[in-house]
Amino acid sequence: MSTLLGAFAYEVAARPQLFVPDPITGYAIGGHDPVSYFVDGRPRKGDRQNELAWGGAEWIFVNEGNMAAFERNPETYAPMFAGCGGYALSEGFATAGNPFIYAVVEGRLVFFHSVVNRFLFVINGAQLAKDAQSNARSAGCTPAL
Repeated sequence: MSTLLGAFAYEVAARPQLFVPDPITGYAIGGHDPVSYFVDGRPRKGDRQNELAWGGAEWIFVNEGNMAAFERNPETYAPMFAGCGGYALSEGFATAGNPFIYAVVEGRLVFFHSVVNRFLFVINGAQLAKDAQSNARSAGCTPAL
């Protein structure tokens, strides 16, 4: 019985946290500015002077302009699936996405657990995005809005 409870406890603990928080600061997506993925084409660390709460997480931004853009339309910039890995989610299970392994798929930011998962997702993005979306709620990969 204790083995079964231990396995269940591990499964719950392995569930990705909301928007992949930085382990020290707690900021969403590792403390990176979500708008920078679109504006600069890469993740950039945010500045604590530009902080905003949204979707059950704290976000920081490179500058006030990026923060204002996010505040106007957060779902455009926040990673899909609350930061869970897109490919794994399309397969029916949740992994924490890595803010450094990402793609913009159909105008949305998607994180992945590994480079291989990113490749597999990108070559069939439209279908796998639909599959991931259908699994998101049951896997706990939807933001708290």
